[in-house]
Amino acid sequence: MGNKIEGITSRDDDFAKWYTDVVKRADLVDYSSVKGSMIIRPYGYAIWEKMVAILDKMFKDTGHVNVQMPMFIPESLLNIEKEHVEGFAPEVAWVTYGGKEKLDERMCVRPTSETLFCEHYKKIIKSYRDLPILYNQWCTIVRWEKTTRPFLRSREILWQEGHTMHATAEEAREETLKMLKVYEDFQKNYLAIPVLVGRKSEKEKFAGAEETYSIEAMMYDGVALQNGTSHYFGQGFAKAFGIEFVNKDNKMETPYQTSWGCTTRMIGGLIMTHSDDNGLVLPPNIAPYQVVIIPIGQEEEIIKEVEALKEELKDKDITFVIDDSDKTPGFRFAEAEVKGYPIRVEIGKRDLANGVVTLVRRDTLEKITVPIREVVTKITETLPMMQKAMYEKARIRRDSMIYEASNYEEFKELSKRPGFIKISWCGDAACEEKVKEETGLKSRCTVEENHDEKCAICGKEATCKMYFGRQY
Repeated sequence: MGNKIEGITSRDDDFAKWYTDVVKRADLVDYSSVKGSMIIRPYGYAIWEKMVAILDKMFKDTGHVNVQMPMFIPESLLNIEKEHVEGFAPEVAWVTYGGKEKLDERMCVRPTSETLFCEHYKKIIKSYRDLPILYNQWCTIVRWEKTTRPFLRSREILWQEGHTMHATAEEAREETLKMLKVYEDFQKNYLAIPVLVGRKSEKEKFAGAEETYSIEAMMYDGVALQNGTSHYFGQGFAKAFGIEFVNKDNKMETPYQTSWGCTTRMIGGLIMTHSDDNGLVLPPNIAPYQVVIIPIGQEEEIIKEVEALKEELKDKDITFVIDDSDKTPGFRFAEAEVKGYPIRVEIGKRDLANGVVTLVRRDTLEKITVPIREVVTKITETLPMMQKAMYEKARIRRDSMIYEASNYEEFKELSKRPGFIKISWCGDAACEEKVKEETGLKSRCTVEENHDEKCAICGKEATCKMYFGRQY
């Protein structure tokens, strides 16, 4: 058993309140005087830094380089791609004054940067030799959300956005799916989150895209969280901006474009997938500190063992933090659970007299007595086991809340339960809208093409299998 933490509501009693309690109690964020925006506290930011470091390497390993675009977009530039601007219009924040002077043209604080990249690409793309261009940007964006929640929906968002240009449609489509796979691998291998991967419906695709693909995670409460998207733009933006290049046959051509991104929303996904009533539970591969060392007492032999353990952990590249504060051991154990450190090492005088220390796994709260000389070996063995176990636990829970309906009556009955419903679907937006209006469920993504069955909503020929579910 863990140490029941005060100030955290049970997730089975009130999931929304539990989430907010965990975020605050684990000291991940604080609220600011800017409504809808959050202060990301050092521990919350350390999780984001770990995500950035891993993803940035994955992007660079696939040939991408980082750039930085301006924060402001002139209205005339935003308006060049009509479908795109209409999609973002309700969430755009506008700047109308510079100092005391009213601007000749108002500017929006970027909600996304397609238009800025396209303006730049028009200047630098002249020949097939300039392609492909594989750019990524780490930055903040602003979207004037009406309802906000820490990490999940905020008016100011930390994210990355990849923007690439290619000579052929085939190359651009390959890029779109390649980056989708990068996101999928990151979710599984680092966040220990199982995801559905597929194409969004025409209604739900990104404004201005020809095709949008997403990774869809299911949270503990059965609600969907879109944890990353990858878009194939075709030539839409390039034609709108007049971007052309001379091909190998000395003829003018229009390039093909992609865009892909993920945000601090993934921290919310981590919390809602793995954490419990005692606070955070972090997978070892994404935890800023994989081990917390808690000395019980200040005796010389305890201090000596703590120092020896520190050096051994450093040699193994295992990250750690030491809580040697003057708070009671029980309080420090509880705090370690709130923070979600994967492994807790308790070093006390009585245990040392017997040549042992106590390890506690955060995911199971299992206590293990380990000989002092074997503690680092045990930690090294346990961390990957925890990572795998947390993924499997999340996958099993997700799969237990995935249902399949063969007709609309069955679909409506299943929609009363938390989780996803898989159906054969005709692809018609009218069926999609009917589902949303009558059940509150939205399409998530297609997972396979299907032409042999009837649409579960209208009975017409189906074109695919689609998942539906509630979303954050």
